[in-house]
Amino acid sequence: MRPPSTRSYVTTPCPVPERAELAKSRLRFLEFYDPMALANPMPTYPWHLAPAGMATKRQLRKKGLSPGDQPIAAQVVWRHRGPDGAKRRVAYLYRVDLAVPVKPMTPGMWESHNKMMQARRTCRSCGNVKWYCISTQLGECNECADLARGAA
Repeated sequence: MRPPSTRSYVTTPCPVPERAELAKSRLRFLEFYDPMALANPMPTYPWHLAPAGMATKRQLRKKGLSPGDQPIAAQVVWRHRGPDGAKRRVAYLYRVDLAVPVKPMTPGMWESHNKMMQARRTCRSCGNVKWYCISTQLGECNECADLARGAA
């Protein structure tokens, strides 16, 4: 099993390439390096090379922040090899200094959340509340699904 990455997603800006004879491994980043937004509608950076002070929504959430009403400041673009060939993936970046704290959940919100989770854990066949969420594909708990498979 691979150990979790300790690399931060928000790093220092990518240096501007000096020569066109860069190594082939670095040329792949040139396609997505456009900090001045000359070829793209917004500043664009390659994977792992976004400037400091910018973060994705998930990174902001880990810090207890949310983007608020601020517009998207930049984007990170990378190639992703999916089942139907190479695709481009995009992650939008927001400025950390303009982010606002996440609003805490109220007691009513917690009550609504708990009811929703109980509904997801209740088996439609036997009516028992399980400790895990019921698979939407099966539509019933594992025990009822095993019984149904055994009867068929």
